[in-house]
Amino acid sequence: KIMKRMLGAVENPYVDIIAHPTCRLIGEREPVAVDLEILFKAAVKFNKAIEINSMPDRLDLKDIHAQRAQEVGVKLVINTDAHSKEHLKYMRFGIGVARRGWCQAEQILNTGTTGEILDFLKRN
Repeated sequence: KIMKRMLGAVENPYVDIIAHPTCRLIGEREPVAVDLEILFKAAVKFNKAIEINSMPDRLDLKDIHAQRAQEVGVKLVINTDAHSKEHLKYMRFGIGVARRGWCQAEQILNTGTTGEILDFLKRN
C-alpha cells in the first residue's frame, strides 16, 4: 500500500521532492516497508528529488540509502524539516548523512545556484 502511494506521488507532475521516504521517527515509529530501490528508480524516471531529512528524530535517509540513491542517479535535497528557526542548526546532521554516503555536490540539489534550483522546480 505504501509503495502505491509513494509511486503515485513520484508520478504526480505537481510533486518535486519526496520527503522523509521511510517515514521513520527514531525511537517512536519504525520505517515503513518502502522499497527504496524501486522508489529511487522511479524518482530518476520522473525527475524527482528525494530528501535527506536532517531532524535528529528522523535522519531519513540513512547514509547507505543516500549512497545508493546517488549511484542510481537520484537528485537529493538536504532539508532540516524546520518547524522553528532553532531547527535550522540541524542541517549539519543531514550534511553528515550525505558525507557518509559519499554524496557529491552535483547530486545535492540545494548545493546548486538559485537558478539551478529554480530550473529544477520549473522543469514540469
